[in-house]
Amino acid sequence: MATEETAEQREIVATIREFVERDVVPVASELEHADEYPAELVETMKELGLFGVTIPEDYGGLGLDLSTYARIQVELSRGWMSLSGVLNTHFISAWMIREHGTEEQRARYLPRMATGELHFAYSMTEPHAGSDVQAIRTRAVRDGDEYVITGQKTWATNGLRSSGVMLLAKTDPEADPRHRGMTAFVLEKAPNVHEQPGLTVSRPLRKLGYKGVESTELVFDAFRTPAAAVLGGEEGLGFKQFMGGIELGRVNIAARAVGIAQAAFEAAIRYAQEREAFGKPIARHQAIQLKLAQMATKIEASRLLMLEAARRKDAGERADLEAGMAKLFATETAEEVALEAMRIHGGYGYSQEYVVERLYRDAPVLILGEGSNEIQQLLIARRLLERYEA
Repeated sequence: MATEETAEQREIVATIREFVERDVVPVASELEHADEYPAELVETMKELGLFGVTIPEDYGGLGLDLSTYARIQVELSRGWMSLSGVLNTHFISAWMIREHGTEEQRARYLPRMATGELHFAYSMTEPHAGSDVQAIRTRAVRDGDEYVITGQKTWATNGLRSSGVMLLAKTDPEADPRHRGMTAFVLEKAPNVHEQPGLTVSRPLRKLGYKGVESTELVFDAFRTPAAAVLGGEEGLGFKQFMGGIELGRVNIAARAVGIAQAAFEAAIRYAQEREAFGKPIARHQAIQLKLAQMATKIEASRLLMLEAARRKDAGERADLEAGMAKLFATETAEEVALEAMRIHGGYGYSQEYVVERLYRDAPVLILGEGSNEIQQLLIARRLLERYEA
């Protein structure tokens, strides 16, 4: 069953939990409030092999499945969600190269991605095109042995520090349907540089939460890349390739949500047993007990939905419905649980001295990322109609 952990998974999760408790929890809020990139923690994550979790062993990775990766992301997000953001765009890009890349692309990128020497961003969204992916305007025009890319991307997580970018662009703007004119590119760039030939990386966008990991705009102005940068070597497949990556991303988003909700619940139940009101711990009051029961139940349901989506994906089955459901339910749960944890803390929940205010600010981005939850419900309904019509 999807909920059953193997001995290997238990050992891996225990290792990550130890890292989180020892190295992440003591510094997460301080780094987050300063909006500081967790450079030392990222180096430890490289040493633990986390940049190559799902990269095959033949290319220097750990060769683990999505179910294990999701469990790792729960633990990281329980400590500080931004650490999962450092990994997620890299993970999706590695999966796309593994699944769709040429053998030359796999050999060129995957070994260095496994060690973290190369760190990838994932760039699809544009200022005018979020959920409507087919409305993107970034163009890639063939010029001899190169492509010339012009356009603007936004919300590129790891956009500045990355040394590679998985990019979606239009190579045939007249294609009908539109998605057939879209192509994925594996781009190389200089890390930590705002200006380089043909590419400007903005200053990090200022955000409510999800701090410490940068989100930037990428402005391409006649940026040149070799024709060999086309993922898989064939134009017109980019939309399908990116949607496969987004499906994985939704499992990842659900895992992050479970981690945030778990952290909020643990903080709330711990505080409820320590804080006294009217002569007894508030955990002994029925009003608080009802909240705790609802929180724990929804977290467990979120976890099961996430694991089932990961299991189906690992089995090579179609998982867009399950991934969508997991993403929808888990992210709504994370926001709800974070707010309830704040309410259980009372006035202290609004203070930066307690972790719940950070969790409360981090949770909403999950509702918006990898397709807003409004769009998610439409996709779920569409898939259900397809299934029951069949």
